[in-house]
Amino acid sequence: MIKSSELIINADGSIFHLHLKPEQIADNIILVGDPGRVELIGKLLTEIEFQVQNREFVSTTGKYNNQRVTIVSTGIGTDNIDIVVNELDALANINLVTREINPVHRKLNFIRIGTSGGLQDYLGVNSFVISQKAIGFDGLLNFYANRNSVSDLAFEEAFRKHTEWGKQLTSPYVVNCSELLLKKMHRDDTIAGVTISAPGFYGPQGRVLRLPLADPDLNEKIESFVFEGHKITNFEMECSAIYGLSKLLGHEALTICLIIANRLKKEANSDYHQSMETLIKLVLDRLTS
Repeated sequence: MIKSSELIINADGSIFHLHLKPEQIADNIILVGDPGRVELIGKLLTEIEFQVQNREFVSTTGKYNNQRVTIVSTGIGTDNIDIVVNELDALANINLVTREINPVHRKLNFIRIGTSGGLQDYLGVNSFVISQKAIGFDGLLNFYANRNSVSDLAFEEAFRKHTEWGKQLTSPYVVNCSELLLKKMHRDDTIAGVTISAPGFYGPQGRVLRLPLADPDLNEKIESFVFEGHKITNFEMECSAIYGLSKLLGHEALTICLIIANRLKKEANSDYHQSMETLIKLVLDRLTS
């Protein structure tokens, strides 16, 4: 039995942060950072069941191609992903009344749709990049047992060595996406790459405003890193935690990002909404096909 201090249930029977109940979530769950994007995707759904919001967590469930789909906004950062993925798993695999783990495991499909900055010159603005691997700069997975069982340890070691990873930094972890979802999503119009999830938008991604960087050359090391043919393609802020927690909890996960800026070419597209709508429809079509 899981104690009330570990699993907090609201008075209406919903889970603490998301304010969702077990029957409200579908097996296919789309994760977005921006709460406003839930409404954008929701316009493409039919038979909308509900919309609930608590803080930055906005959720809705409906149907697309006659299949049930849930959309949840996570806000920014892997700390929020820790909340969202754990609570969605609890809704699927814990009886909230008895506080006991369900005898039959329910597997969820998590697809994150996001925006990102490109780190290779061949990644044009408006490209769609699938994160085949995620590198976590955030350290979140290191707090959980058995992190090595879901991590690419050889990749981690090569990356630390190449970047001369600082002792004061959290140890990076590397996790692969779901092969099942990769087969569903990856086509000629997408690029498979390696994504870094940073614990911040400025210093951790090499941006300088008024504070200097601990390692001003880190981004150049990242861009030049190659391991078994894999290059690091982009920065974002959530993917690594989604992959790591999903693997440990027995779920499928994949991130696909719209490149809205290229850090090498110094190009950016602030008006990327049409491209985002194209990406959303692509994901929905392939997820439910």
